[in-house]
Amino acid sequence: MKKEVSIYFHWPYCKSKCPYCDFYKIIDRNLNQTEIIDKYIKDLDDYHHMLPNRVIRSVFFGGGTPSLIEPQYIERLINHIYKLWPVRQNMEISLEANPNTNRPQMFSNLHAAGINRLSLGVQALNEQDLKFLGRTHTLKDALKSIDDVLRVFDNHSMDLIYARPDQMMSSWTSELEQAVSFGFKHLSVYQLTIEEGTVFEKKGVKALDDENAAEMYQQTVDFLRNNGYPRYEVSNFSLKEYESVHNKCYWTGDDYIGIGKGAHGRLKIERQHYALEYPNLKEKLSSYERAQELILMGLRLEKGINKQYFNEICGLNFDTFVSQQKIDELCELKLIKNEKDQVFATDKGFLVLDKIIEELCS
Repeated sequence: MKKEVSIYFHWPYCKSKCPYCDFYKIIDRNLNQTEIIDKYIKDLDDYHHMLPNRVIRSVFFGGGTPSLIEPQYIERLINHIYKLWPVRQNMEISLEANPNTNRPQMFSNLHAAGINRLSLGVQALNEQDLKFLGRTHTLKDALKSIDDVLRVFDNHSMDLIYARPDQMMSSWTSELEQAVSFGFKHLSVYQLTIEEGTVFEKKGVKALDDENAAEMYQQTVDFLRNNGYPRYEVSNFSLKEYESVHNKCYWTGDDYIGIGKGAHGRLKIERQHYALEYPNLKEKLSSYERAQELILMGLRLEKGINKQYFNEICGLNFDTFVSQQKIDELCELKLIKNEKDQVFATDKGFLVLDKIIEELCS
């Protein structure tokens, strides 16, 4: 059986930069999209020479604001992938979109270009917080885009941000109730954090305090679980069978390649691990380094880390790689469960996940 690999296209360009964002982004309204896509096509060809016998698992257009890409260029990239490699049956092809792209028939055109999963960056469902978060769309824009996405796509997701300054649980619950009522197949819910170098950090903006943010997170998990959206990753919730195929490849340690400025990837070729950074640079990773990454990413999943798969990827035994004493201590604190085949965080553990990962990787 041929080994699978996923493809991530990074489109770092935006109309504006949100004050909480610390991602690599470029504000440029006069792009030569033909030139950029030509480079992406060349990158695909280069990766095909490196990985001629792979099967493509999934494709993801992220950013930035990839909904700014003209649909004909998206279609060109997708068609070129089909020319180069065999693909998984019913391959997931996702794209992140903002409600402010303002192109007539945008979602219909994206679907016609080959996108079959649309992730909509709404972030808040009231005007005051949309303005605070620096979003350039209004609530009316968001609701119109939500209607369009649900009408055009069968597979869809919406992003929301919680733990905004002074946010009340009652108002957040109202937003969650509204979000659930729309009927999205998938919801991504991210905690607002004030990252170094962002506009918020420079202005001294403070997110909700840790104690209230943790309570809000647990309430969110419980509410969404009770409404048919069980958590499958620390920030991601979905209806049955609508977990993101592409994003799970990051958390489980599968191979993926990144194309575009700011993109990165991970590959295992024969027995050697590589970290990929734009443009196609390969840095060798040791089995030890890869094992640490697998713990860092794998414990984000509700199911945690499959020990056999951990061994298959990095060649190390999980139960001997980590400190058994630390495992026992974390189990005693009811922060993780350590079973024969799996290790995973408990609900209590998810509230201090960074600390658990730090303990196991030290």
